[in-house]
Amino acid sequence: MADNPSLHRHDTTDPITPSTTTSARSSKSEPTTPSSTTPPTGSATTPPPRAGRRAWLGLAALMLPVLLVSIDNTVLSFAIPQLSQALSPTASQLLWIVDIYPLMLAGLLVTMGTLGDRVGRRRLLLIGATGFGAVSVYAAFAGDASHLIAARALLGLFGATLMPSTLALLRNLFLDDNQRRLAIAIWASAFSAGSALGPIVGGWLLEHFWWGSIFLINVPVLVVLLVVAPFLLPESRNPGSVRLDPVSVVLSVVSMLPFVFGIKKLASSGISTLGVASLLLGVVLGVVFVRRQVRSRTPLLEVGLFKNRVFSASVLANFMAIFSISGLIFFVSQYLQLVLDLSPMEAGLYLLPGAAATVVMGLAAVVLARVAPIWLLIPTGLLLATAGYLLGTTLTGSSSVGVIVVIFVLVGGGAGLAETLTNDAILASVPPERAGAASGISETAYELGASLGVAILGSVLAAVYRTRLELPAGLDPAVADQAQQTLGGAVSAADGLPAGQADALLEAARSAFAHGVDLTSAIGAVLAFLTAVSIGIALRSAQRATRRAGLVEV
Repeated sequence: MADNPSLHRHDTTDPITPSTTTSARSSKSEPTTPSSTTPPTGSATTPPPRAGRRAWLGLAALMLPVLLVSIDNTVLSFAIPQLSQALSPTASQLLWIVDIYPLMLAGLLVTMGTLGDRVGRRRLLLIGATGFGAVSVYAAFAGDASHLIAARALLGLFGATLMPSTLALLRNLFLDDNQRRLAIAIWASAFSAGSALGPIVGGWLLEHFWWGSIFLINVPVLVVLLVVAPFLLPESRNPGSVRLDPVSVVLSVVSMLPFVFGIKKLASSGISTLGVASLLLGVVLGVVFVRRQVRSRTPLLEVGLFKNRVFSASVLANFMAIFSISGLIFFVSQYLQLVLDLSPMEAGLYLLPGAAATVVMGLAAVVLARVAPIWLLIPTGLLLATAGYLLGTTLTGSSSVGVIVVIFVLVGGGAGLAETLTNDAILASVPPERAGAASGISETAYELGASLGVAILGSVLAAVYRTRLELPAGLDPAVADQAQQTLGGAVSAADGLPAGQADALLEAARSAFAHGVDLTSAIGAVLAFLTAVSIGIALRSAQRATRRAGLVEV
């Protein structure tokens, strides 16, 4: 990038381009010392060996878990209406069902990357795939919301073993620079393919089977991985990896859970002792975690990286890009099915243009970065998301589906542009030997953005829905309580009511939900806009500082 504010370092590491950095969201996937089982990469006179057919088949195997994790991030949103009616979760439980998975991922990615370095990446991948498959069966047949939340938490735990292992193994399969770049680009395409396939696959399954089928599709794919991986993937580990700190591992997870719970509680019940206490507990535990990392000689999270302004700004932009699109998917999928009364398959097809826009803008970032600076391009992506959210403030109970399509295209395209460039900036802004830690932080920001996008915007939506819902007179108290929890609960409650009363309840519920979407969209627009402005200023300032110092830019 001609205008990247990162400093050029005189080393032999290949520059990281936007087309490959999306795949770099893994924690500590790059060993700091040569793996005991990794072939030598060649010298100045001897080029590294080129990969053969077995390595490319191994790449296909490594794409399987990536595809599943990506599909799982989008397919659940389309099952919310059905599982809401089947399990009758409260508003708080519904949010936990959605975001406990990315929360566990975010808390454990760095830990699992370090663990794979020590015990073996292929071994950890196989353990994670086995656990992910078994828990998928548990989730599919969960009898109530509590069991589904527990299953989703376990899916997050085992899912955290998959991403670091796949990228680390890929780097050991492809030692030639050109082949490795191509392999990483292909591997990264599984993310985009999963996001695009999630709504379609989920929609088809939900039209033909019950909501649990979205979890069962994981099983046959993981069985294939477990069969072929031992033959196609060589084991590798890093004998020089750092010692795991159990206290830091625990703190990295438990600091997030009370923080998010506090947000949900305050949004759902207003100011309460439990909500405030949970929020403060999360903040205190987070501070304790950070202080421990600062003092440790072998930190789980390298906090010192945040002293670099380019790095910090890019991590924030990465977080906000995913925050925007995750929060949007959560309520748009419900709006399409429960307000506009579309089938799951139809809803998935209408969101496909937005998923495609994410892919297209991510690829376009490679070309755009050659002619424009990232301090302009990254805020532009966030401003596109802002425009999408502003359009979302116009939604009513009878809005056209075309409006939803445009909203999702704007937010998805903006997120694709910003995220691709932020990943590049994150890795380019740190020394090569710290790229593994940087990529771990990038992945954590991604998962935290996904979780908090649902937690914060979803909590606001739930709160507005309850306060704006005007129930028709004469409802049974149990029916009224069910309708007040979620829009899905109102639709389910209406099924057992007389026609006139059912129509009145549905109209009131859909109107209240639309009001919630309007306010949620306004908050999303403000957050995206403020982030765009602050990121633009920070990156521009860093570029000017680089020029004043007389250093060469990347």
